[in-house]
Amino acid sequence: MNGMNWPATERHCLTPAPGGLALVQELLNTAPAARPAAEGLPDLLADGALDGAQEWVDLAVRGWAVETGRPDVHLVLADDDLPQLRCLRDQVRRALAAGDQGSGAAVRFTSAPVVVGLAGDGTLTVEPEGAGARWLASAVLAEGLLAQTSGVWRRLKVCRNLSCAAAFYDRSRNNSGVWHSVRGCGNAAHLRACRERRRVQD
Repeated sequence: MNGMNWPATERHCLTPAPGGLALVQELLNTAPAARPAAEGLPDLLADGALDGAQEWVDLAVRGWAVETGRPDVHLVLADDDLPQLRCLRDQVRRALAAGDQGSGAAVRFTSAPVVVGLAGDGTLTVEPEGAGARWLASAVLAEGLLAQTSGVWRRLKVCRNLSCAAAFYDRSRNNSGVWHSVRGCGNAAHLRACRERRRVQD
């Protein structure tokens, strides 16, 4: 992982989302994934993987600090933080899926404290609070709220290939992307659909 700003996202060969929204994308991309013609990607937040999770969070929080112009924060994760982070990851994933499908279904988020500050130039800032998983939840939810306010939240998506489910930032003009990789997951889906049509016709 050394030398990477967003290790979970970069292992999918994806470009990070702009600004602090990249932290939300990064959390989503810690999930395990199957990859065609390659070994699967492990869950970076799996139970028993505390050392790897700590290495990941160190890099992710440093990347967030650089992107948002904030001082670096050193989080120390404990074993009981890992299931909390997986729960948050799943909730954010379900929220994005619900929004993408236009269902409007309510998704209950983990609550997390934030501090709203007023800077000397009159701008408002939202700062994460807490420690460990609670701080990360605070930062992720705050960045999600800011992204909703600026209108870019809807561009953060989860690949429609269920075995992949990589989180990607849709940079298409009309925000129509559904695959994290058109060549990979998109082509595989089209091939499956074509085979299914031929099977039905035979």
